[in-house]
Amino acid sequence: MSEGQSQEQRWLLLIHQLPSKPAYFRVKIWRRLQGIGAVAVKSTVYALPANAEMQEDFEWLLKEIVAGGGEAMMCEARLVDGLSDTQVRALFDAARDADYAEIVEEARALAAAIKTDATAEKYAEARPQLGRLRKRLADVVTIDFFGANGRLASEGLIAELEAQLIEDKAMTKEPKKASEPSELKGRIWVTRRDVYVDRIACSWLIRRFIDADAIIRFVAGKGYVPNEGELRFDMFEGEITHEGDRCSFEVLLTRAGMNDPALQAIAEIVHDIDLKDGKFGREEATGIASLIAGIAMANESDEQRIAQGAPVFDNLYQYFRSKRG
Repeated sequence: MSEGQSQEQRWLLLIHQLPSKPAYFRVKIWRRLQGIGAVAVKSTVYALPANAEMQEDFEWLLKEIVAGGGEAMMCEARLVDGLSDTQVRALFDAARDADYAEIVEEARALAAAIKTDATAEKYAEARPQLGRLRKRLADVVTIDFFGANGRLASEGLIAELEAQLIEDKAMTKEPKKASEPSELKGRIWVTRRDVYVDRIACSWLIRRFIDADAIIRFVAGKGYVPNEGELRFDMFEGEITHEGDRCSFEVLLTRAGMNDPALQAIAEIVHDIDLKDGKFGREEATGIASLIAGIAMANESDEQRIAQGAPVFDNLYQYFRSKRG
């Protein structure tokens, strides 16, 4: 089991029945559930991770449901059969990824508008829009209990927009320079558990080209305090993570000073799968995405996912090397 993953997850379940009328009351309760980050595990059963704060949220909602003529009860449970803890966490991540995707879409639209009309007036108009996006992002982060993948992309895009709007001029912040090879060897690499395409690719790159003996640790997506000497990748506030619209694999290539065209081709595939923006339009992305999804579905262990994913990227690398030759 990955570092930071609890042996037994406890859940709070709100089981409720709402009156058929008035309709606005049903909508009101649904919005309350969305606002506190609860997800439906059955049609009338909503879940939250068990802690004091979440319990208080459900208690207030329970009182509101009863006061409105409905029925409700709350219990703390350990899942025994049906959905697994991993599947329930995936429901939370999917809900938050959908929220992040909406923010990313609006951020990209705002960036495109600024690029089309890079005037002082447009910048002034964009600032309050960006402020609202930052507020929405903060609200979603509050209910992102397990560290969904979409947060990094939305954080990176909004940070880039904020830098671009400073002093009414385009972003002048230069990307971090390449690290010396010695700086990346002999380090302990840390990333979020439940690895997927970007983290699997980064792990492959680290062990294949940077440090064959690299130790990679998998930790909770939220609340992790790094130890001295650790390098965090594809993590919020990590040393190597999303920058602007670049995924962590692209950033790692730059930091490691690698200019291999075959690795750049892989980076474009990883980008298109991870960010879903079609920036590079790589025809290989759909097939590789299906392979990675199959690996993740068949392997719960992070080390197993990396081990199974490594041959995929090895073969891709050889393919692009031979194609170039």
